Amino acid sequence: MRNSEAQLSSLLNQLAKRGWAIATDFLPSWVIRGLAEEADRLWRQGRFRPAGIGRGSGYQIRQDVRSDLIFWWDELTPTPIQRIYREEIDRLRQALNEALFLSLTEFEVHYAVFPPGAFYRRHRDRFLTADERMISCILYLNAAWDEADGGALRIYDPEGVAHDVVPRAGTFVLLRSDTVEHEVLPTRRERFSVTGWLRRRAREFRILLNVPE
Repeated sequence: MRNSEAQLSSLLNQLAKRGWAIATDFLPSWVIRGLAEEADRLWRQGRFRPAGIGRGSGYQIRQDVRSDLIFWWDELTPTPIQRIYREEIDRLRQALNEALFLSLTEFEVHYAVFPPGAFYRRHRDRFLTADERMISCILYLNAAWDEADGGALRIYDPEGVAHDVVPRAGTFVLLRSDTVEHEVLPTRRERFSVTGWLRRRAREFRILLNVPE
């Protein structure tokens, strides 16, 4: 299974122009269903944990900032449906490196669920103390989602103008992790996504390997 060159070209052009990109047909419906079923099963099994903010000694759970729960994927033992998604993201990674010279090498990813009433305040995805995260990747898994269900992803452009993305199943979003501010508005029903980050090597390794900044 491979995304078309037209799909990739559209995503790359949007990302280069405005720092974020949207596609509604990035993956076939059977892959979306498979991921949604797996996420729902893990959620019902109690495998998700409250998400935090910060990293290292600065990590903390702040329900007043974000109230979603997450389940991290294991890179070494992916399930069959996770492997399919990773393969498509890796193809995207290669295209981003070729077109935008980003030196992306890694992908970290988790399922996220926002229960009714949950939200995530306005933020950027890159940590203040680390610059490895370059591109945020969000795939929504919610069938029959209506705008009245809430939970929109609100993206802010450099002028502060807000653009809302309804988290319907199959919608795929890319964001620059370092510059694009965004938030998740309060949701009125369970809201599932696959959320991940394409990363470059840590700064000390980039210096060692003489990788361009």
